Amino acid sequence: MTSATASTSAASTLVSSTLEEHSPSYKLLLEKLRTVTHLERASAVLNYDRQVFMPQADESSAQRGKQLAVLATISHEKATDPEIGSLLEKSAKDLEEWSSLLLKDGESEEANAAIESARRLLELETKSYKKTTCLPSSIAARKAQLQSSAYSSWVKARENDDFASFAPSLQQCFDLAKEIAALQRTDENISLYSQMLDEFEMGMAASRIDELFGQVQEALVPLLGKVKSSPHKPDLSPLFPNAECGQETAEEGKGGFPINAQKELSRTLVTSLGYDPCHGRIDTSVHPFTMSFSPMDVRITSRFTTSEWLQGLMGTIHEGGHAMYEQSLGDSDTSLDTALSMGVHESQSLFWERHIGKGKGFWKFAGGMARDAFANANNNGEAVEGFEKYTDEDLYKAVNGVKFDNLIRVDADELTYPLHVILRYNIERDVVEGTLKVEDIPRRWKDDMKSLLDVDVPNDTKGALQDIHWSMMAIGYFPTYLLGAMMAAQLYHYCQLEIPDLEERIERGEFTAVKEWLRRKVHMHGKRYKSLDELLEGEVGEKLNAEYFIRYLQDKYGELYQVA
Repeated sequence: MTSATASTSAASTLVSSTLEEHSPSYKLLLEKLRTVTHLERASAVLNYDRQVFMPQADESSAQRGKQLAVLATISHEKATDPEIGSLLEKSAKDLEEWSSLLLKDGESEEANAAIESARRLLELETKSYKKTTCLPSSIAARKAQLQSSAYSSWVKARENDDFASFAPSLQQCFDLAKEIAALQRTDENISLYSQMLDEFEMGMAASRIDELFGQVQEALVPLLGKVKSSPHKPDLSPLFPNAECGQETAEEGKGGFPINAQKELSRTLVTSLGYDPCHGRIDTSVHPFTMSFSPMDVRITSRFTTSEWLQGLMGTIHEGGHAMYEQSLGDSDTSLDTALSMGVHESQSLFWERHIGKGKGFWKFAGGMARDAFANANNNGEAVEGFEKYTDEDLYKAVNGVKFDNLIRVDADELTYPLHVILRYNIERDVVEGTLKVEDIPRRWKDDMKSLLDVDVPNDTKGALQDIHWSMMAIGYFPTYLLGAMMAAQLYHYCQLEIPDLEERIERGEFTAVKEWLRRKVHMHGKRYKSLDELLEGEVGEKLNAEYFIRYLQDKYGELYQVA
């Protein structure tokens, strides 16, 4: 054996031994962290059951609340165990010793990857531990109590169209969020709002989002105006049962789209895309969501109505995109193998929903399936009259129609949705920065809806009271929706470059190459990158670039509505 071979063999032995075997402190740290992970996953199982299967009686809910509270208390106690802080420090020292031994005889790709993974995990857990332990228990209690009372206040205000009654609770939510952000930030030069953003989109400062959203707003407002004034609007009647051309509702007593047929179509299509139901479930719930208990058990839900079929199908594909991300993450049971950020997560759901599920090629693949599903007998023994006449092109155009007078964010189409997000982002940023008073939010909301979307808001229930986020102190969450949409467009651009026959594959229902491309570029990395920007720069060669998203919308809706 040569000396070079001996050195390589020694390095390989050290890599195979892992830091976990080299450092008793690191091994114990991982055991403690994994215990917290499994407690949180057990809590997720109870939450999933609560939303999907559990009886809805108040007494049942109260008992489930007690069960979840016990798990949350145990999880918090274990996550803030002082020994974790000590183990993090010892593990960091052991890492430096181990890496020196590992690299003593020269660098190798395997050794560098092992070192960087361990270093990144310690960085993530140190940051998490400091954020958790820097908050006094009194603030944690205040937050929990305020979230409960503010949510109740929001529900009543929304029902009664009474923003003024909610304003005091909302002011407390913003005030406490600012107090927490001030305690958690490690650099006084970081704005309080940027610190709040970091909770949901790590490494993405408000100044960076201002730049990106400014570009999107500048391009989309005039585009929406052109599309709205175009006489060439898609026929939306394929979306509604027994509708005449252009009609958007079913006639009284004429049935609708059978729920079972919608469920079966949705299941067939989402599994064709790559969701693995053998390691998950597909259920129904009031609001669609995805929940992961591990990469081996990732469940999705959707909702269906007989009055139209698009919501259920797109909801299933959207959640399927989230789930495929979770199913492709590593199985280390640590934060290293979790989703990078909410924006990245949203990019995966929107990649599949919009760039695949709302694309021309997809409807050449799925059009026949939809016609087969709905042209047969429905729950009342009647066929969805006339549905068989709609071509693949008809269906493609209908699913991409713009809802010009829509007031509600969650019901918005992909052209108007970005402006709904920008409106909320601007408002919450200005409140945090002190340039907008909470009591003035409704007026600002109505002004911005008019200037951005040319829509008049009739009341606060359909305006500033429509979202739950602020009552739950999720301040800084809204921008992740649009960041995800922008990232999805950029990823699709680069996916097309690497898979030149992508559109033809989609038409044939061949999605394996697309899923594998996303696994290599996004899924497998978990939290190894430090931000959405860093991931994109490392995997496709440039940071988040708004131009891909803008160009995608301009090209698509320019063609659909025949505007330049």
